[in-house]
Amino acid sequence: MRRPGSSLLFAAAAAATLVVYATLSVLTYRALLYLWAQQPDPATTTAVVVALTLAAGYASYRLGTARIRFALDPAELPRAELPELYRRVDALADRVGVETPRLMVASLQGPNALALGGARDGDVVLDGSLFRLLTATELEAIIAHELVHLKGRDSLVKTLGYSVVRTVTGVVWVVLLPILLLVGGVARTVSLLRGDDPAEFRRTVRTADAVVTSLVVVCLFTLTAAVQAYSRRREYAADDRAARLTGPLALASALEKIDRATTPGGLLSTLVVHGDEEGLVTDLLASHPPMDDRIERLRQAAARRRN
Repeated sequence: MRRPGSSLLFAAAAAATLVVYATLSVLTYRALLYLWAQQPDPATTTAVVVALTLAAGYASYRLGTARIRFALDPAELPRAELPELYRRVDALADRVGVETPRLMVASLQGPNALALGGARDGDVVLDGSLFRLLTATELEAIIAHELVHLKGRDSLVKTLGYSVVRTVTGVVWVVLLPILLLVGGVARTVSLLRGDDPAEFRRTVRTADAVVTSLVVVCLFTLTAAVQAYSRRREYAADDRAARLTGPLALASALEKIDRATTPGGLLSTLVVHGDEEGLVTDLLASHPPMDDRIERLRQAAARRRN
């Protein structure tokens, strides 16, 4: 049992803690109100925030692309040594509406391909094993798929989407900061008044913080799931366009062979064409649709062509 003097000391410490946190909460809230009062009209503010977000996203895209190129250190495939492949790629690029990309070869930790850049400055990087695994027609279908990604600048759009996610999440966190400070202060005050031991004290504070920060997590998850849903739609769109260019069965066969041989992981784990995990969260956050679904869609498209 506490002595009277000790209880008064704990009460004073608790009151002081509450005053400090409440003051910080009020000051933060007033700072946000001041910034809101000083802002230009909403249209201008929105335009500035969007412009800065997109600029940051574009810079992230350029740096990320440079990092991937540096990490992969791909070698360009000479046109003189592969004239038939380049003839096919030239024809595909003309039909897709892009400049013929540089064809590069690198180790992608499994049979895979990826598009870097856009319609005018694109590269298609191929893992060396694709040349052993796929027929010429299947390889052509995989390259067609990547050309569609170059045409849509899908990697840039996805990076810009992630930049928007970070900006919105940051804004939500700043708006909730006064509440986070107040809730944390109340939790600390109650813990002091109850005389909790330090471990219990920290658990109480973490619980209080989690109640508020979980709102930020929900916002981040929701927006990230939306970006990944867009990514999956673009994969289906690239499959559909490549199937129209080279035939659905060629792409289905290529994906089937890649699916059997691919081992996800490493630097390009978010770029691989499939994943082995199952579950709702995985489905929501996957950048690519399930490989079985993609193959089945292509086989159904081939069946419709025959009918």
